[in-house]
Amino acid sequence: MGDPRRLRKKYETPSHPWEEERIKRENELMRKYGLKNKREIWKAETILRRYRTQARKLLAKVGSEDPAYKRQVEQLMNHLIRMNLVKPGATLDDCLALTVEDVLKRRLQTLVYLKGLASTPKQARQLVVHGHIAIRGRKVTIPSYMVRADEENEIDYAPDSPLYDPSHPARPSTDTLSKPKMVEVKEE
Repeated sequence: MGDPRRLRKKYETPSHPWEEERIKRENELMRKYGLKNKREIWKAETILRRYRTQARKLLAKVGSEDPAYKRQVEQLMNHLIRMNLVKPGATLDDCLALTVEDVLKRRLQTLVYLKGLASTPKQARQLVVHGHIAIRGRKVTIPSYMVRADEENEIDYAPDSPLYDPSHPARPSTDTLSKPKMVEVKEE
């Protein structure tokens, strides 16, 4: 058999475990986006950190006529546009202005809630995990799935799900459900 692959963490933990301000901020994000644990926030922060690091390295080479530099800038910006994190025509400075919330808004769980397929972010997570949500007709059971811009309009109930029937009692009705918005957490 082959050599086992080396498993690595997909996130970096905070450098100090008990920072009150960071813990409060993380708790607010967990409530707002219906996250299961803080590890999901740390994963989003790590994704964002990688984008920003790459953008800073590329900004250090600004003005370079190197074709590899131009290709790298184009690849990074195309990736961010495809993930709908920045608008077309954005610059590297726009990449540096991204926040953790921008990354969390691209999760399947959040988009299911914002599209009105679920009443709450936690219900959205449950629908995804239980296989009631599909993208382009294919079931996706990963709440943290980063939805691309071209897939965003394709999110719907799975065809074999009982919720696919518009008269299902657990399905949020369009007349009782106003346009969902992310819960604003009040500071105490």
